[in-house]
Amino acid sequence: MPAKNHLNEKQVEKLQKRLKEEENGQIRERILILLLLNDGKKQSEIAKFLGCSLNKVCYWCVHGDPDKLESLKDERMKGNYRKATDKYIEILLETVEKEPEELGYEFGRWTGERLATYLEQITGIKLSSSQVRKILKEKKYVYLWAKYSLEEKRDPEKRKLFKDKIEEYLKIAKESPEQLQVWFWDESGFNLRVIKRKNWCKKGKRKQIRGDRRKGRVNVMGGLRYSDKKRFVEFLDKGNADNFYQVLKSFYQELIYEWVLAGNQAEEFVEKGAKILIILDNASFHKKEEYLEKIKAEMPNIYLEFLPAYSPDYNLIELVWHSAKEYIAHRLFKSVDELECLLHQLLNEGQLSIKWGRKLKNKGNAIITV
Repeated sequence: MPAKNHLNEKQVEKLQKRLKEEENGQIRERILILLLLNDGKKQSEIAKFLGCSLNKVCYWCVHGDPDKLESLKDERMKGNYRKATDKYIEILLETVEKEPEELGYEFGRWTGERLATYLEQITGIKLSSSQVRKILKEKKYVYLWAKYSLEEKRDPEKRKLFKDKIEEYLKIAKESPEQLQVWFWDESGFNLRVIKRKNWCKKGKRKQIRGDRRKGRVNVMGGLRYSDKKRFVEFLDKGNADNFYQVLKSFYQELIYEWVLAGNQAEEFVEKGAKILIILDNASFHKKEEYLEKIKAEMPNIYLEFLPAYSPDYNLIELVWHSAKEYIAHRLFKSVDELECLLHQLLNEGQLSIKWGRKLKNKGNAIITV
């Protein structure tokens, strides 16, 4: 360890001046290490005094050069991002506001890596993706989920009337579940390749984007019972009127089976069983007349109640799909079968935990309101 007062007067004066002027807290800490060491303090005493690790003190006692204060900067502080010229930053900010398609690219979103590569081609300046992200952060850009907006397409009056009606249904279902069951019904799809709808944008603003689909898709259709959050989900090749009818038929048989397990007779279900109110959206195959007539004739306990247009926030099962997609988003699947197996466990075997009071991202500004 160096002797006390091993620094000359000029070195001490230089360090003290830099200590007063330096804005970076880490540099100031390293200067203090050198000054305290010059005062005869032990490395362990310096570490305790500054509240840092002994390893850090030992490192800078060896590598800190009082004659070359640049030595007090580590590689991260040398600021390679400063290679970016004003012109580079100007082009970067112009680029991030454009869709990649406008510049002839097939991909849909700018990532830090893509921006760095593109800007290198345009300016000849090579920066890493992290350096590009740092510049954008300094310019008040953040990488946020793009948000769909449905407000302009909605009819506020119809939504209010529907909400009042649904609240009455839910009240009855809660007080007399043996008379009325309310089910929320919908279809969804899960992809092997999850589409991340993130974009660079100014803080406080979000871009509106179109959604894309990919191969390796698992389609599901089913319902969620309001009273106990019981789920019924079936897998299918695609959503159409025939599949809707077939899944609804299986669902009806499941309700009869539940009725029988409770100690009742199957043939009494139509007369004595609960009425089944199904709330669903306005997909065209939900409203085909021939299938509606078959449902009415073959499943007399079922009543269909259609949502107002563009109102996914009134459909509670949207939270089920959303929570399942969040769960699988960062998991790897080697096949569609593997994805389908996990979805079955999540959706039908109760392995998916759901926060029912949460907000719903990327569904028309939706907050589930039922």
